[in-house]
Amino acid sequence: MNNTAAPLRLTARGRRVVLALAALPVAAAIALGATHMTSAAASNETADVEFEYVTVGAGDTLWGIAEEVAGDADVRDVIVEISKLNALENGTVQAGQRLALPLD
Repeated sequence: MNNTAAPLRLTARGRRVVLALAALPVAAAIALGATHMTSAAASNETADVEFEYVTVGAGDTLWGIAEEVAGDADVRDVIVEISKLNALENGTVQAGQRLALPLD
């Protein structure tokens, strides 16, 4: 019985898949850079607004965070402000995410 492994052969499709997988980290870095640049541009537009940062903890929700900083303001309005300031599209946050909070 011969236990030597046959050499690995990739089809043209297999090579495309490997190249696509290898390109994912580069694409992710470009996307993160573009997001950072967009956030920086947005923060330049709102330079007159003061804000502080908070890191989202496990189990935190956008509603809960907004409730903590809302004071007398309507929590829904604070959620809208936080979403705009942080370019949140669907209102979900993840543990470890850093959010800018408006201080009015």
